[in-house]
Amino acid sequence: MGQDQTKHQIEKGLHLYQSNQTEKALRVWMRVLEKSADPAGRFRVLGCLITAHAEMGRYKDMLKFAVVQIDTARELEDPDYLTESYLNLARSNEKLCEFQKTISYCKTCLNMQGTTVSLQLNGQVSLSMGNAFLGLSIFQKALECFEKALRYAHNNDDKMLECRVCCSLGNFYAQIKDYEKALFFPCKAAELVNDYGKGWSLKYRAMSQYHMAVAYRKLGRLADAMDCCEESMKIALQHGDRPLQALCLLCFADIHRSRKDVQTAFPRYDSSMSIMTEIGNRLGLIQVLLGVTKCWMIQKELDKALESIDKAQELAEGLGNKLGLLKLHCLCERIYRTKGQQRELRDHVVKFHECVEEMELYCGMCGESIGEKNNQLQALPCSHFFHLK
Repeated sequence: MGQDQTKHQIEKGLHLYQSNQTEKALRVWMRVLEKSADPAGRFRVLGCLITAHAEMGRYKDMLKFAVVQIDTARELEDPDYLTESYLNLARSNEKLCEFQKTISYCKTCLNMQGTTVSLQLNGQVSLSMGNAFLGLSIFQKALECFEKALRYAHNNDDKMLECRVCCSLGNFYAQIKDYEKALFFPCKAAELVNDYGKGWSLKYRAMSQYHMAVAYRKLGRLADAMDCCEESMKIALQHGDRPLQALCLLCFADIHRSRKDVQTAFPRYDSSMSIMTEIGNRLGLIQVLLGVTKCWMIQKELDKALESIDKAQELAEGLGNKLGLLKLHCLCERIYRTKGQQRELRDHVVKFHECVEEMELYCGMCGESIGEKNNQLQALPCSHFFHLK
């Protein structure tokens, strides 16, 4: 298959993919990969396969194609192609929650001396790196990366990147419990979709709605949370976006738990858990297990709550997700206090404070810990934060 035919077949696949005929598109692209003798065409078709598998939540396949793409980039001997393929490798590892590898591949991208094309990718590299640091609960470095990605987005007038960074910032502030900012950033993302997103994939709208739903729930605005989550889920179902379906199910479950409707929450946690397990989103699984634990605690089933905590703790330790561990120690503290088991209680109090120390979650002004309750925060240019009050 020559250059022109390769190009034609790639476009045909894209057309099918955009019309939601994903499996047909994948077959067309796989045929190009087998038959094409054009390395640049092969590189491009691998990019299409990587994106499609990412959106379906087939992250192991995404990683497999990213590795092949690096070999193709080396064949082409072009630093721009190499940077792009390393970014895809970083993103594959980010999706599989291999955060240390993600950071390492992102650093490789930033050290490559390509042309302006590579420089335009630096914003996406910074975003992926920020997501990885957030997964490891290294908040200051995560914020530095997100702010750098935002600067790249503004300098290159890249509204899509800005939208994605705003969603990540929403997630960031939800984690450290500044819920006003956790709502502000996805609202900004939704505005960008409305103003510039006519030709964009609907996943941008769906992502911004999902992050708004999370913030609304944390603020106790449960009806607004439900509306946004339903909107997001509708798009996720239309597009076969498994990763987003899992997140929406988790959000629905959390909303029902906030209403103390545990019976409605449990099946949604179960559905979310089975998708998260299938796609390999271990970070998401920790969130599901935290929700399940809280449901058991509402029902005063403390031994079942401790079983969920054990599963979540194993995942959080494996990923190096310190915030997950902190939350689990906090829940154990409450359970052992209720049970009157003083030795276990003391053990978890100590571990909780060790986590706070390790994550440097202290306000630089008042010395109180950050992320215990909803508080407006202000970040300094050095990315240290303090309580606004």
